[in-house]
Amino acid sequence: MAALKALASQLIAWVLAGVGWSLLGQPLAPSLTLAVLQAALAASIGALLRSERWWIAIHLLFSPALVAALRLDLPPSLYLAVLAGLTFVFWTTFRGEVPLFLSNRTTAEAVLGLLPRTNGLKVIDLGAGTGGLLRQLAQARPDARFTGVEHAPLPWLAARMNARGLANLAIERGDIWRRPLAGQDVVYVFLSPRVMPRLWEKARAEMRPGTLLVSSSFPVPDIAPEQVIEVPDRRGTRLFCYRM
Repeated sequence: MAALKALASQLIAWVLAGVGWSLLGQPLAPSLTLAVLQAALAASIGALLRSERWWIAIHLLFSPALVAALRLDLPPSLYLAVLAGLTFVFWTTFRGEVPLFLSNRTTAEAVLGLLPRTNGLKVIDLGAGTGGLLRQLAQARPDARFTGVEHAPLPWLAARMNARGLANLAIERGDIWRRPLAGQDVVYVFLSPRVMPRLWEKARAEMRPGTLLVSSSFPVPDIAPEQVIEVPDRRGTRLFCYRM
């Protein structure tokens, strides 16, 4: 759905920009001014369609970057390489509406403070990205077992490399929606506002009573968290904690 809205925003914006450009008596040829006009229209249409913030940023950058790249007369193989790289990094963004968000070290320290002091604790990170947060947690809590689930190939590979040398950290490549949560004591996520209702239903159906769901930055709509942790980082990150 998000990809369709983005495509519609781009197409409608190009039509409107082309019509307006023609009415001004300007030739319909690639130009940076026309691209900027189209980008502003696409971002505005995306906002009206309630697209996520990262889509608005993409709309603002896409056409001007494309025109600028065309002027550089770069080899076609470079465009293919960039497309392949972006695909391997943002593998599930279009289908799952979950972009790549990375948790910083300060957030990892805050999450560490939320973990119960229980031997054999099991913690899972759904959408683990490059695994930096899990590596920090696994190093600090050798008595606990950590699992990261990531679908995008390049972040998964980076996470596997981050897990090297840590016997209590495992990285799985797979769909977070198909990964069972039974047996986990703490579930950590940094996903997207759009998927939080679905995640909450999954957590309620699979997590045991008394276990903890921690969501970075994005709360579950209409559900009051047990507590909210203010992380002292430049993002102003907040951790929303839900007890099952």
